[in-house]
Amino acid sequence: MNRRRTVSAAALLALLLPLPLVAGGPAAAADAPVTAADTAATAESRRTLPELPRPTGRFAVGQDTLHLVDRGRTDPWAKAGPRELMVTMRYPARRGTGGPVRYLTSAEARLLLVSRGLDGVIPVETLAGTKARSRTDARPVGGRHPLIVLSPGFTVPRATLTSLAEDLASRGYVVAAVDHAYESVGTAFPGGRVLECLACETTGGDAGYRAVTDNRARDVSFLLDRLTGRSPAWRHAGLIDPGRIAMAGHSIGGASAAATMAVDPRVRAGVDMDGSLMTPVPGAGLGGRPFLLLGAADTVPGADASWDRDWPRLDGWKRWITFAGSGHFTFTDFPAIGDQLGLPDPQTPLPGARSVELTRRYVAAFFDLHLRGRPQPVLDGPAADAPEVRFHTP
Repeated sequence: MNRRRTVSAAALLALLLPLPLVAGGPAAAADAPVTAADTAATAESRRTLPELPRPTGRFAVGQDTLHLVDRGRTDPWAKAGPRELMVTMRYPARRGTGGPVRYLTSAEARLLLVSRGLDGVIPVETLAGTKARSRTDARPVGGRHPLIVLSPGFTVPRATLTSLAEDLASRGYVVAAVDHAYESVGTAFPGGRVLECLACETTGGDAGYRAVTDNRARDVSFLLDRLTGRSPAWRHAGLIDPGRIAMAGHSIGGASAAATMAVDPRVRAGVDMDGSLMTPVPGAGLGGRPFLLLGAADTVPGADASWDRDWPRLDGWKRWITFAGSGHFTFTDFPAIGDQLGLPDPQTPLPGARSVELTRRYVAAFFDLHLRGRPQPVLDGPAADAPEVRFHTP
């Protein structure tokens, strides 16, 4: 497992945003003095609300929020009460319908900033007010669409995968982004509750992280029951084609995609974005179902023991792809937001807009190939217009 993903929960919080604590800190000062103009420009950028890149598909994007309660399970972290999920549903919608959405609630944004030491550096409303492209209560485009479940990294909310979710929905997918209770630094639930990261206090080591991925697999199976069962929880559930379901996730959310596929045959394909496989892929494989390992620049063969271990066990179509200049959070919204706030990560020089573009391109190509049967030459090997992309064959 990559060293960045085996650290303690406290250290994981320090990695929450791939940004320096303050612009012009000691590292920057060693390179060049920070001028008054620099400080003013950075302060102004933080007052300007960042915008997520526009989706690339032909549809507008609608958004709903679901609160799901699994009364058949006790929450594994609170040790009391039923397991709860917050889910953002995005779907292809008609243009010109619906209203604006919030990226995060103020409470969620505050806890996210506090956990990284950025409170007082980035205003809460700057982060919370990040411009997303979805529209609440938008009129859906009819038909039956493939469903993709997205699971975020440990300690971070589902909103961190918004750019990817919106792009997939604009391409004609229904997307369910899940917040797993007590696994984020702060997630708003109904009744004014904001659940913080109880799992951070108890999770550590391979066994602890495996408990997270195993629990998330159960969460996703419950979610699929509630979206595709006889009495679905979502008002637009008729949009979902239950025969075309897939899953992707970042970090431990990506590891959870493999864990879910191991126990739920409804999930036909999976993408792991830079997450060590804490629940091993079964020795018998995943029933020939396709899987994409999409890693940061240093997640190459020999760097992550779990990927090396499980690569031979992936018994269907598979690829191991990395992006040069990328880091662990490249596959989230953070690089794009950080660049706009004047807080880029010097250790991951791939620009934020390019991070979003490449992530969207390769994830969408994977799902278009395996859920829609559309050939995708971009997945066959290096492309001239994507020199950052590396294909690995261990």
